[in-house]
Amino acid sequence: MPRLTSATTVASLGTAQTLAWASTYYLPAILAVPMARELGVSIPTVFAAFSCALVVSALLGPYAGRSIDRWGGRPVLMATSLVFALGLAALAMAQGIWGLFAAWVLLGVGMGSGLYEAAFASLVHLHGKNARNSITGITLIAGFASTLGWPLSMWMESQWGWRGACWAWAALHLVVGLPLNAWTPRRPETEADGKATFTGPANGAKAPVPDHEPAHARRASLLLAFVFAATWFTSTAMASHLPRLLQEGGATLATAVAVGALVGPAQVAGRLLEFGFLRHVHPLLSARLAALMHPLGAGLLAVAGAPVAAVFALLHGAGNGILTIAKGTLPLVLFGPAGYGHRQGLLMVPARIAQAASPWLFGLCLDRLGAGALWVSAGLGAAAFGALLALAAPVESPQNTTVARSAR
Repeated sequence: MPRLTSATTVASLGTAQTLAWASTYYLPAILAVPMARELGVSIPTVFAAFSCALVVSALLGPYAGRSIDRWGGRPVLMATSLVFALGLAALAMAQGIWGLFAAWVLLGVGMGSGLYEAAFASLVHLHGKNARNSITGITLIAGFASTLGWPLSMWMESQWGWRGACWAWAALHLVVGLPLNAWTPRRPETEADGKATFTGPANGAKAPVPDHEPAHARRASLLLAFVFAATWFTSTAMASHLPRLLQEGGATLATAVAVGALVGPAQVAGRLLEFGFLRHVHPLLSARLAALMHPLGAGLLAVAGAPVAAVFALLHGAGNGILTIAKGTLPLVLFGPAGYGHRQGLLMVPARIAQAASPWLFGLCLDRLGAGALWVSAGLGAAAFGALLALAAPVESPQNTTVARSAR
C-alpha cells in the first residue's frame, strides 16, 4: 500500500534523524562543560572541535549526495549509523585534545552523510518530484531533537558521566538508528499491476549534476547557496547566543531563558504551517515569507525592546522551521530530481562553513556591538530575502517546469 509505505518511511527516517541530531549537533550544549573539565581543555576548545566536525561535514556532503543519487539512501544511511556509533565511542574514550578532535572529525563524517541533506536526498531518490510532503514530515519529527536530546543527555550525564552518555548514544545508534535506516526502501516498490509506486529512477535521480550548466542555472545555484549560508549562520548564531543577546537588549536572565525555550515549539509550528497551508503555494513563496520573519522580529525588538522578546523568538523560530524545509524543497523545485543529492551537497557547503564559523563570529559581534549585533543577523535575513526575490522562476526545462507545476 503506497500510503502506508510512504508514511512508514517518513516515520523511520524522521526518528533516525531525531537520534542523529540529538547525539551530534545538540550534544556539546550539554556535555561541553564536563568534557572540557575532565580533558583539561577550555570550553571554547570543545566547540572548536565541534566546528571542525561541521567543516568536515561540509566537504563530505557532495560526495554523500552523489552516492545516494547512485545507490539510494539505504546503504549510505546504514553506514552512517555505524560511523555515528564509532565517533561517539571514540569521543567516550578520548584522553586529550587530539583524541577530542579526532572523535569529532569522525562524527563530522557521519554528519556530512547522515543528517537532513542525506534524508532529503533519500526521499527524492524514492519519490522524485513528489517528495515535498515527505521532506516536511521528516522535519516535523526531527524538530523535537533538542527537546528530547538535551534532557536525555543531561540525565545520562548525571547517571553515568559524560563518557557514559556518549557510550549510551553510540549504543542507541546501533540498536535503534541502524534498524530504522535499514527500513528505507532500497529500490522503487511496485504495485500489483507493475506501476511504480516510487519514481526516483524514472525521474532521473541517478543523473549527475552537469559539469557545465547554463548561466541561469549557475546563477540560481549561487543565489540559493547564499540563502542557505545566510540563514544557517543566523540559525546557529541564535542557537548559541540568544539568551545573551536578549540580556544585552534589557531582558533578565530568567526572561532570556524562558524566551529562548519558545524557539523550538515555534520551529515545529512553522513546519506545521508549511505542511498545512503553505504546501498549497510555491516553495519559493513560503521561503520568502520565512526569510522575512527574523528581520521583522529583529525590527520589533529594536523598537520595543524586551517586552516583545517573545514575539521575536516566535518569529525567528517559525521562519527557521520553514527554511529548514526549504533547504530540501527549493533545490528540487528549481532544478528537478536529477542529481538532487549531489547538487544539494554542493549547495550546502557554504552553509556548513558559515554554520561552523557562526558561534565565534557572532560572539565577536556581541562583544563589540552588544544588542546592536542583532542588526547583523537582520541584515543577513534581508539579504537572503532579496536573493530569493531574484529567484523569480524555476530554471526553465521541460522536466523542471513539470516539477514546479506539481509543487503549486
